[in-house]
Amino acid sequence: MEICREGETLQISDLDPFLAELLRQIPVSTNPEGKPEAEARLFTQPSTKKEICAEWISYVEPELRRLFRSATETVAADLAQLNGNEKSLRNRTLRIPFEHADAWLNTLNQARLVIAAKNKFTDEELSDHDRSPIGSRRDLSLFQINFYGFLQEFILREILSG
Repeated sequence: MEICREGETLQISDLDPFLAELLRQIPVSTNPEGKPEAEARLFTQPSTKKEICAEWISYVEPELRRLFRSATETVAADLAQLNGNEKSLRNRTLRIPFEHADAWLNTLNQARLVIAAKNKFTDEELSDHDRSPIGSRRDLSLFQINFYGFLQEFILREILSG
């Protein structure tokens, strides 16, 4: 896999089917699916005071949900480029318009938070970047979090250098 910026586009090329599938999983991975711990990670309460939390839920959370949904829809639309024949993915390039960078950062962050909460990863596990190989679904989820973090790092680097 190669990742670079070409003008006003971020490009991920030379994709193998495994990484392409992880990319395609980004929108689905943002869904907390009724898991309270995942919901709590996405919508952290601002205070221990009930009145403040009630106002937050009424006035802030609906807009956060709308923003999250909009960002995820943007990413899903960009990822439509990867639909099709798996055997041709090595020759495909995912082109992400630079103007979608914020949506990608938002959606990747949502996915990482939800995956971490669903798997109840500890801070120690999340900090262990040398862990391998992938021997279980849990290991795959940790790899997914780290891969999405790598993508966030690249996007941020390009934003800051732009």
